Amino acid sequence: MKDIMETIKADASLGKLANALEKANFAGRLQGAGPYTFFAPNNDAFARMDIEKFLQDPKVLAETLTYHLVAGKYSAKAIHEMGSGKLVTETGKSLTVELDEGEAVIDNGKFVTTDIECSNGIIHIIDNVFQPQLSGWYREDL
Repeated sequence: MKDIMETIKADASLGKLANALEKANFAGRLQGAGPYTFFAPNNDAFARMDIEKFLQDPKVLAETLTYHLVAGKYSAKAIHEMGSGKLVTETGKSLTVELDEGEAVIDNGKFVTTDIECSNGIIHIIDNVFQPQLSGWYREDL
């Protein structure tokens, strides 16, 4: 079974993510023991943002990518069962989990593909890039 980074590299819909991970020197982290849950923005998610700006600043890029990584292995079912809750990322900031018409929404992202098993964790492909500087900003109770 492939690790998280190998799985990302093998998926054409995650090409921009693979490039960003390499540019931020983050690939090695996704080859570590884990277990991890990684929320992987697809190419469409990167197309909706100014990825070139992020690629020019490896520190911001690394922080943004780290905000997609959670220690522990959380299946889509486990996340859905959380209802409203939080997942603490490796940046120390939390992703907000909400249910929208019965569908789990993580921060500003929805699942595209879930539960991609890897040797060191699990990947969920999402339709948006999480922004650590906006962590929880839209929550009414914060």
